[in-house]
Amino acid sequence: MRKTLTALTLAASAAFAAPVQAEDSRNLVTVVTSPDAQTQLMSMVLTMQSLQQGAKAQILLCGPAADMALKEAPESATAPQKPKGMSPQGLMQMIMEKTDTKVEVCAIYLPNKGVDASALLDGVTAAKPPAMAAALIADDTTVLSF
Repeated sequence: MRKTLTALTLAASAAFAAPVQAEDSRNLVTVVTSPDAQTQLMSMVLTMQSLQQGAKAQILLCGPAADMALKEAPESATAPQKPKGMSPQGLMQMIMEKTDTKVEVCAIYLPNKGVDASALLDGVTAAKPPAMAAALIADDTTVLSF
């Protein structure tokens, strides 16, 4: 358990390390469905690390994880976590602001949540299934699923 926590702490700390350029840019699709705040934050940490190492990314939030994209997000998405005091939503917003990363919620999220696109943070949109499917199956894409 201690080794796992140490590894997670090191990985989270490394999220803010200097960028390393990858020789061949890869595409990354991060799919987050977990309601767990630590899992959500780690998904953003690994996405940020991938971006810093030269990947191009997009993020798809579904189910309870899509609550991260709400203007009125639950406390689990906005509460700071150790060791850097970042929240899942905060790091996601940082990724959006500092990179060309598209963040989308699943196409069925808004209608099933009973809200419209105005409930989402600026810059977050509903995914279009044909475009998302194409991104997921592209030859040069790595999919991270949390």
